[in-house]
Amino acid sequence: MAFRRSAALTDRPSDEILQGQMVGLGMNLAVDAVANANIENTLIFAAELGIVEGDMRVLGLVVHWLDVHQAHIHVDRLVRIVRQQRNLRMLAFWAAVGAWLGRDRRFSRLAELYDGERMPLLTAGNDFQVKRRGEDPRFACTCLCAPAGTLRKRDADILDPAAVVGVHHGYRNRVMMGPSWRADVWTALETNPSLSAAAAAREACCAFATAWQVKRDFELVGNGWPIKGA
Repeated sequence: MAFRRSAALTDRPSDEILQGQMVGLGMNLAVDAVANANIENTLIFAAELGIVEGDMRVLGLVVHWLDVHQAHIHVDRLVRIVRQQRNLRMLAFWAAVGAWLGRDRRFSRLAELYDGERMPLLTAGNDFQVKRRGEDPRFACTCLCAPAGTLRKRDADILDPAAVVGVHHGYRNRVMMGPSWRADVWTALETNPSLSAAAAAREACCAFATAWQVKRDFELVGNGWPIKGA
């Protein structure tokens, strides 16, 4: 049977598990962390909980995390996942993120994924709140109209990159190798060195050829440095 790249997303986990995954990425919530959660999946699911279901606290954490950790996001994978979305609020949110973070050219592709009317952040009372408090400066020139103060930005809510390196193995590999398919495949192999190239490709959602090359290099250096307790 020919190799098929795995689907970008599975079903969204329960809110409790999702919050644990958010904590594992360095977001401050009162639940136990889920170790080494998939970064882009967690961001997408958390954004959906925020922008579609109206949990502004969660969405505020996502936006603040993006601000702090944007350099280590695998944007190629993020764009691929967002392109699969059909909800207009999700598309508008990520397009706004792309415009906001567009100085990093990797994110500019997100801004092209929504061309509809400007989307209000709040489904009720958004215009009133904007007139009262003004707009969130992060989204003021984007397709998302967000009242200032709705998405909380507090330094204590998000671990800095140096701290996340110590708690998230995949993030650490991205810091060392750059946010890439290679880093993600390497992480999958360190977690389970017995993975075949095809299985590693499915784990990282990348092309077989990429995984095959990384597995060859991984074996060349002696199976890397396996994760303790994995």
